[in-house]
Amino acid sequence: MTAAYQWLEAKDCVLVLVDIQGKLAQLMHEKERLFSQLQRMVKGALLFDIPILWMEQLPEKLGPTIPEISELLPDLRPIPKHAFSCYGEPRFVEALQKSGRKRVLLTGIESHVCVYQSAYHLIEAGYDVTLINDAISSRDPANRELGLQRMQALGATPSSVEMVLFELQKEAAGERFRPMAQLFK
Repeated sequence: MTAAYQWLEAKDCVLVLVDIQGKLAQLMHEKERLFSQLQRMVKGALLFDIPILWMEQLPEKLGPTIPEISELLPDLRPIPKHAFSCYGEPRFVEALQKSGRKRVLLTGIESHVCVYQSAYHLIEAGYDVTLINDAISSRDPANRELGLQRMQALGATPSSVEMVLFELQKEAAGERFRPMAQLFK
């Protein structure tokens, strides 16, 4: 085991949703699986009281976040951005700093553009980035894989929705266990 890896603790984490919007989201490789995994991740984050930062790239042009996700977040509002990297949006940086969390659970589209550039800048700024690989996609599967490889080469830790949520849960006990486990039935 790499000594640098630290076990995930909900109190240290923030979930970042990158640009899961409109027609672009409908073009993603294996979109049904992607949407299902994103829903599980959002529901899991809500169970563990993990703050969620929800980003939209040029919403006036690309449209709003897909209803499968936005309907799970009635009390939140997305942060619009123009830069490909979330870190290029001052409101995102401010919200991230205000959260006090240093572990970013990263999801969204597209792997090789906005997600990759966000991971790069987050790591550069000293954040620990966990890639939720099954909740990240691109239109082209080759670009999805390239983006994931490049982010991992930067130091991001690969994971999955199920792996992250069970790591956060730690044991088959407690008030969150049953609702969390139900996400995977």
